Amino acid sequence: MHELVFALEFRGKAGAVPGTEGKRQARTTASSQTLSTVLKADGVSARLDTGSGETAVLEARVQRFGDGTFVEEGTIRYGAAGSITFETIGRGWVAPSPIPGSSAGGVLWRITGGDGFFANAQGLITSNFTVNADGDVVDNHFARVYLPER
Repeated sequence: MHELVFALEFRGKAGAVPGTEGKRQARTTASSQTLSTVLKADGVSARLDTGSGETAVLEARVQRFGDGTFVEEGTIRYGAAGSITFETIGRGWVAPSPIPGSSAGGVLWRITGGDGFFANAQGLITSNFTVNADGDVVDNHFARVYLPER
């Protein structure tokens, strides 16, 4: 197996599925990007730069529960390279953030399949996100993907 580790910041929208109780859907995208973090004596400096390359698209279905937890499943297409499917391990959670009008949460996903470059993929993705009252989402992913040797 080959291990691939990467981070992406997705942005887009999430909202309720009309006529359903607790169901939500999300669609977010992430351009090719470079994330840099510099640790200094006076703090931490972080920067995200977009780069040339393709765009990743996440489409997910979410079932929320009254206690602030949720389960989720979906697909992430990494441009023409291929896609992965995922599902929640246990439950994710979401709660009001310290910023008024915004919520923050996190979830751990298990990769359940893939195609193209990601055929027979296994692994984990962590999602740490914020969403505001208008449904605007910023979702930071850290992925550890295991792929068969090619």
